[in-house]
Amino acid sequence: MSRRVVRQSKFRHVFGQAAKADQAYEDIRVSKVTWDSSFCAVNPKFLAIIVEAGGGGAFIVLPLAKTGRVDKNYPLVTGHTAPVLDIDWCPHNDNVIASASDDTTIMVWQIPDYTPMRNITEPIITLEGHSKRVGILCWHPTARNVLLSSGSDNVIIIWNVGTGEALLSLDDMHPDIIHSVCWNSNGSLLATTCKDKTLRIIDPRKGQVVAERFAAHEGMRPMRAVFTRQGHIFTTGFTRMSQRELGLWDPNNFEEPVALQEMDTSNGVLLPFYDSDSSIIYLCGKGDSSIRYFEITDEPPFVHYLNTFSSKEPQRGMGFMPKRGLDVSKCEIARFYKLHERKCEPIVMTVPRKSDLFQDDLYPDTPGPEPALEADEWLSGQDAEPVLISLRDGYVPPKHRELRVTKPNILDARPPSGPHRSQSASDSPLMQQQHTLERLLEEIKALREQVQAQDQRITALENMLCELVDGTD
Repeated sequence: MSRRVVRQSKFRHVFGQAAKADQAYEDIRVSKVTWDSSFCAVNPKFLAIIVEAGGGGAFIVLPLAKTGRVDKNYPLVTGHTAPVLDIDWCPHNDNVIASASDDTTIMVWQIPDYTPMRNITEPIITLEGHSKRVGILCWHPTARNVLLSSGSDNVIIIWNVGTGEALLSLDDMHPDIIHSVCWNSNGSLLATTCKDKTLRIIDPRKGQVVAERFAAHEGMRPMRAVFTRQGHIFTTGFTRMSQRELGLWDPNNFEEPVALQEMDTSNGVLLPFYDSDSSIIYLCGKGDSSIRYFEITDEPPFVHYLNTFSSKEPQRGMGFMPKRGLDVSKCEIARFYKLHERKCEPIVMTVPRKSDLFQDDLYPDTPGPEPALEADEWLSGQDAEPVLISLRDGYVPPKHRELRVTKPNILDARPPSGPHRSQSASDSPLMQQQHTLERLLEEIKALREQVQAQDQRITALENMLCELVDGTD
């Protein structure tokens, strides 16, 4: 009986390739802040990068097609009074991005489809609730307008961006700095890692730690954790001898790891990027010049090494494109945006196939831009899996959709007469048009009032001038 030596997998031959020079984004002053976030966020429409900025914090947002050299006067998104530490695109609206800063605030921004003439300085809403720097942001995967933030005050706050309210505050679960936070696929649980070396699984709505593991990695350096589609937790960390290590854990049995592998000796924290459709995990170390990738399966050793993409330049940060932003005609299964000191370079991961037809096995239905729940439904205890879309005909991003913030009237304590539904991006095109018209009419009215006031002022000055002239005569 012949023994199978080579493991069968359609992802065994995945290879990475850097984009050509004219497809990169040049002359971007990438932030030099010492912080272990990815500094880059990308979606099917835009690329956002945290940049150096004097007198506050800023990031740049470029349309994906705007490759090449970026003008030094290109408008930035500025509003924070201290460096920006993390940015994250809303999964349900490609024009909405959140930013977290050393100034203790979170700002949510509406990015127009056209290139603005000047810096964007006015956020849709500013969320204030942390007492120290905010370093982690993570949107809820299925509920509309729900955003998680984590600060150096060891507090996690979950916000309803549609109203500006803090829905939940988890302030007594972490005795030290939180290093990473991740939602599971339906947003019912959180996985967190902390400086106290403990990996925790939290039910945020019950405010309970449902499982925890001390010293999942024994080293003191930061640990990272992400949920896998099998419900396991994938972690990266360090051994006691400062070797980098990866682990796979079953939350129902935290005593022993499902898998634990030592990797190499390096100081850089490994940032894990997980693709649930293919169950491939990509590991990008800050300061490394390589991306290692592994396939997670149900067969021992459970975490299978696939390959390494290597380049000459070390990476300052990394953006990871959602599946709906990939080119399915070229069998792309992942695309990274690697930050150098002064540029951003796309790196494409491809499965080689001879056929030009759509590859069903590579592209199962994937989470689309429609939320499955409203914020209040999720808060009341409902859970729903992401609303999936097919990529068979490619993905066309929807046109600009406005996020409308409806702040609750704290003076009006009467209960609402009917079921509350926060106004948001799903309003009908007719309603959106009506809102735009109303806003324009208000702006015109305000401008007319300003002109009228200036006319009155000019008339008053002319009268004073006449009186002075008459007096001198």
